[in-house]
Amino acid sequence: MVLERLTGLIAFARAGSLGSFTAAARALSVSPSAVSKSVQRLEAQLGVALFTRTTRSLTLTAEGRDLHERAIRLLRDAEEIEQVAMTARSEPSGRLRIATSLPIGLHVIAPVLPTFRETYPKVTVDLRLSDQIIDIVDEGIDIAVRIGDLADSRLLSRKLAPHRLCCFASPRYLDRHGTPKHPDDLAEHQTVSLRYQSTGQTFRWPFKIGTRIVEIGPTSGTTVDASDALVAVLAAHGGIGMAATFVTAPYVARGELVPVLSEFSIERHNITAVWPESRRANPAVRAFLTLLHRTFEHRMTQTE
Repeated sequence: MVLERLTGLIAFARAGSLGSFTAAARALSVSPSAVSKSVQRLEAQLGVALFTRTTRSLTLTAEGRDLHERAIRLLRDAEEIEQVAMTARSEPSGRLRIATSLPIGLHVIAPVLPTFRETYPKVTVDLRLSDQIIDIVDEGIDIAVRIGDLADSRLLSRKLAPHRLCCFASPRYLDRHGTPKHPDDLAEHQTVSLRYQSTGQTFRWPFKIGTRIVEIGPTSGTTVDASDALVAVLAAHGGIGMAATFVTAPYVARGELVPVLSEFSIERHNITAVWPESRRANPAVRAFLTLLHRTFEHRMTQTE
C-alpha cells in the first residue's frame, strides 16, 4: 500500500506541474492511463479530489494545490536518492533522458548515440526532440542542449560551441540565376525562409557588413517551419536560404549545396548543455557531457 501511494504521489506531482496526464506520462516514461489510474487510486486513498477534470483541461483543486508542493519535494527527494545510488555505482548506468531541438538532435546527437551506448552499455538513452523550450526539472530531463540565451538559474551549464550561420544554394540554382556578391543582391533572387514553430515569427537573416551586424527579412516565395525542410528545398534548387553550417554540412560534402555570401556570415549564440543540480554527480550525465564537448568541438571545426 505504501509503495502504491508513493507511485500515486509521483504521478500526481508530475501531472500537477505539467498540467496533463499525457505530459506527466511522457516525463515518467509510462502510459497516460497508468498516470491517471495512479492518481485516481491516490485520491481514493486520501479521500479528496486532487484535480478538476474536463475534456480540455486538468487543474488542481484547492486540496490539490495544498498537497502539490509537498509532493514535488517528495519527488525531488526520490530523484536525489536515485542519483546518489547511481553515483555510488560510479559506472554510468540507468536511463539518461536528453532533450534538444530537432536540428541538433538529428545532425549532431543522434549520430553519436551508438558510440555512447557501445562505450556505456548499461545506459539506456531516451532522446526527446522538440523546438519548444521545456522545463527540464519538471519533466525529469537529465541533460538538455540549447541554442541561445539561458534564463533558468536553477540549471548548471557548460558552453559547447558557437554555430555559424551562412547562406546556401544548389550549384544548379546558381548556374541558372547567378551568384549574389552582396546581401543587397538577394532582392533579385528566389529565397527560402524559416518560421519559428515556437513563436510563428519569421527568422531574420543576419550578416556582418563591415563592423556592423545587419538583419534582413527577404520577401520569400517559400517559408517552412523546420530547418531540415528548408535545406531540402535548397537542395532541390528552390533558391537561396540561410541555415546553420552543422545542418548543411552533409549536403555540402555531397556537393548538393554550396556556401553563398560566406564572407558576410556570422557566428551567433553559443550552444550550451544544461542539467539540474540534482544530476551534478550522475556518472551517465558526466560521461555524456564529455562526449558532447568532443562532438561539438569536432563538428564545428569541420563546418568552418
